Amino acid sequence: MKTLVDQLAQYAEYHRDGRNIQTHFVGVPMILFAVVILLSRPGWAWGDSGLVVSPAVLAALAASVYYMLLDTRYGIALAVVLGGMLSVGVWLAQQTTALWLGWGVGLFVVGWVIQFVGHYWEGRKPAFMDDIVGLLIGPLFVLAEMGFALGLRKEVQQAIEARSGPVRHGARPASL
Repeated sequence: MKTLVDQLAQYAEYHRDGRNIQTHFVGVPMILFAVVILLSRPGWAWGDSGLVVSPAVLAALAASVYYMLLDTRYGIALAVVLGGMLSVGVWLAQQTTALWLGWGVGLFVVGWVIQFVGHYWEGRKPAFMDDIVGLLIGPLFVLAEMGFALGLRKEVQQAIEARSGPVRHGARPASL
């Protein structure tokens, strides 16, 4: 299994334009939330506990385990984020089909439009087109970049930038 820095550096190679990273701060959470919402149906009650098990819960558990294997701190943070998304996703899944699908499909489509605008600016295709694991690394990358912006995990940032180069700020001609 690749290390945290291996995964983030590979993903970062597709994301060196600061504007692209900014679009990811919006688009990736929207897409992740949309997937959680859409996978929240069907849901099955877990005995009398009040817990609901759905494909979203199973996917979030699997993703959280993967993130924790890469890095405990990032894994815990993403598990908390996924838990919050699951609580809203379960509620939306219990609403009308139109409301559930409207939120799920709407967030998914708008999130991807935002992503593709960022990649247009970057002048590169999204990372997942070369490695499907990029779909799992996107949320981790966004969390890491948010932390870097706050001055956290400088050693991780330096290791990534040593492999992928620094983030570029300013316009660059885009060509996909």
